[in-house]
Amino acid sequence: FQLDDPIGMYLPEFGRATVLTTFKAADTTYETKPSARRITIRHLLTHTSGIDYPSIGSEEFRAIYAKAGVQAGIGGVEGDVLADKIKVLAKLPLKHEPGEKFTYGLSVDVIGRLVEVLSGVSLDQFFRTRIFAPLKMRDTYFALPTDKFDRLAGMHVERSGKLSAMSASNVDFAKRPVTYFSGGSGLSSTTGDYARFLQMLMNNGELDGVRLLGRKTIEMMLTNQVGTIQPNFGLGFQLETPSNDFRTPLSEGSFMWGGAFNTTYWADPKEHLIGLVYTNVTGSTVRLGDQFKTLVYSALK
Repeated sequence: FQLDDPIGMYLPEFGRATVLTTFKAADTTYETKPSARRITIRHLLTHTSGIDYPSIGSEEFRAIYAKAGVQAGIGGVEGDVLADKIKVLAKLPLKHEPGEKFTYGLSVDVIGRLVEVLSGVSLDQFFRTRIFAPLKMRDTYFALPTDKFDRLAGMHVERSGKLSAMSASNVDFAKRPVTYFSGGSGLSSTTGDYARFLQMLMNNGELDGVRLLGRKTIEMMLTNQVGTIQPNFGLGFQLETPSNDFRTPLSEGSFMWGGAFNTTYWADPKEHLIGLVYTNVTGSTVRLGDQFKTLVYSALK
């Protein structure tokens, strides 16, 4: 495939996109207009497709997605499959024209479905055979094996400065059977496993004699793909670029992202440094990732 191929070439349900024009909160009805652009693979990998997010997205799209039964991955509802949910998502409007701005959303879930179509296997099988096994990521799963249940960190929520165990219905998603293999969420792993994945990228696609990607592919992934749109984004990662380098101590060329439970990771090729700080707390008022980065770089000689 080519990065600027319309996703509709591979997922025909995305052939005719629409953009939201008006939304009525009282009854969650809305109006749309035909999109002037087609969603491309590049748009999806940079979160500029216009696809929003169910649980943390804008108010109108949280309502639109909920009404249509579209939710964030995290194991999904038992019996759900990615192919079916992506077809539902494709019928819903976009928040804005593709390529117009950055909107963190379900774009990577759509990429997950693209992987299934191009490979002919489930995303779970693709991950296990093409990434996890070659990189010896032995603790990364959609559904955790029962003999590893006792190693799973419990999830917590912070309210009024106090921590309590989280009681949401999907809090034990890692211990349940999984049929919905999400491209954008739902894996359980360790800092050790994810450090190996980041090290492979920082090694230009190779780790311990195993090559997953070519050097030029990695260069493309870590090149700003969105121009002046903020955050500067490559193919899958936020980037430290000349235009934003003044904000953090990270070196230009670093790549990074984070997670909902106050997790942060980054890789700094210039310093040959990988940093990960993972917690299990949602709603935290402490910007732990920023503090951790400052302490790490302050310690460098």
